[in-house]
Amino acid sequence: MSSTPATIRTASAIGLVALSLGLLAQLLFVEAAIGVNVPISTAAVLLAGWIVRGSSRPMPRPVDAWFAPGALILSAFVALRGDPMLLALDVLGAMALTGAALASFSGVQIVERSFPAIVALAAHLSRSAFVAGGRPLVALARTVPMLRVSSRGGRWTPVARGMLIAAPLVLLFAILFASADAVFSRIVGDLLDWHLDLGSLPGRLVIVVVAAWLAAGVLVFVSVGEEHVPDAEVLMAWERRPRLGATEAVTVLIVLDLLFATFVALQGAYLFGGRDTLAASGLTYAEYARRGFFELLAVALVVGGLTLALESFVRHRTRAYLVGAISLVILTVAVLASALLRLRLYQEAYGWTELRFYVLAAIAWLAIGSLTAVFTLATDRSRWLLHTMLVVSFAFALAFNLIGPVRLVAERNIERAIHPELVAPGGESGLDVAYLASLGDDAIPVLAKHLCDLPASLGAEAEAALADQVSWLRHDEPGRAWQAWNLSRERGRDTVIRTPTIPVICLLSAP
Repeated sequence: MSSTPATIRTASAIGLVALSLGLLAQLLFVEAAIGVNVPISTAAVLLAGWIVRGSSRPMPRPVDAWFAPGALILSAFVALRGDPMLLALDVLGAMALTGAALASFSGVQIVERSFPAIVALAAHLSRSAFVAGGRPLVALARTVPMLRVSSRGGRWTPVARGMLIAAPLVLLFAILFASADAVFSRIVGDLLDWHLDLGSLPGRLVIVVVAAWLAAGVLVFVSVGEEHVPDAEVLMAWERRPRLGATEAVTVLIVLDLLFATFVALQGAYLFGGRDTLAASGLTYAEYARRGFFELLAVALVVGGLTLALESFVRHRTRAYLVGAISLVILTVAVLASALLRLRLYQEAYGWTELRFYVLAAIAWLAIGSLTAVFTLATDRSRWLLHTMLVVSFAFALAFNLIGPVRLVAERNIERAIHPELVAPGGESGLDVAYLASLGDDAIPVLAKHLCDLPASLGAEAEAALADQVSWLRHDEPGRAWQAWNLSRERGRDTVIRTPTIPVICLLSAP
């Protein structure tokens, strides 16, 4: 940014908006758990970006227009769900989509960029957030009339400037004195009817400064737009990347195809075909089938990375190369089928956990990615594979929020405990009440709903878990702040506080 009056005014405006965001951040997040504060802050950042973009900037392209609504949707789920893992995914997804939306506000293309250029754009936006935030805030400070040293004005102007400078110092020292001396605190409190407590003031000031600095840097990026996005350098560096010969790539693919084909053939004989695993491996079929799904999931992930690497570095895409690459992806789909069957058998024997739910989702995600990879390899469109999978990831995030993994896990495991006949032979029909209680607020209503249906011993454990939850909620000050309002948390609090003890509720519900 040059130092013309127009750019100074623009920088001052950015500084004012950034300072407002900093003040909002300390109000929303200090001494408060996450909840409705996340969608409020997301909406505020998006609005600020739209304000500073300027009327001369082109509108976001249609293919980029979904970023802002997507960020708002994911951030809104933070105020609805109580699953800690899901909340983390929602927050990270909302942050990523917010960054993409801000970049699109400045006229920068997102979806139509190559993936290396998208990575470079994200790095440039991050650099701007950490480095470019100083100038707008300094420009804002210089526009405050009372801080300008000038001989003009009436005789009270210097006094006003002195009072303005003294005000924060008086406030700071008054707080320190009040914290150190009870009598002084009472006198000042009686005079001003203030509750003077140093408390979280230093932390709030740090949050204001840090949030304002980061916001100013991002808003500078939005106001500057396309002109400083270093695509040319990135593309030139990408063009100079080392290349892999087609013969080497085909050799790698043939060797891996043979290995994968051997493994898939064994799966067809022993896992899907039911041949004697005890003689072949020393394991019963149940022991053989209920293991290895994590390792097979890792195999599929590595194949995905390898396919992208080969597509990026191979010099010539010959027919032999394409056949080998597509064959490897198709064999990987068979490996995923093996992982899916193993996971299903394991769940039937031992029940659900949140981790197993996400492993199942990862298998489905990789299966979609594999089928997409076959299409993009065959049509020479592999450069769009990662773009497609990012959109699929957003769709999966929406599905997770609609399904509610914690609620699903709690319902399925309680169902197994109530109906042991659902458990596969050799499995376990017990219920880990402590695990369910640790999953978050979405599990509490499910546990309370089935108190009377559980066996007596499990019912007593569930009652104790709900009692612990009541004690926790009564001391959860950050969770009771208005900024932390969350639908699942409120439902969980209402459930555990209103649910009577097991004997009473079971007598009331008896026919």
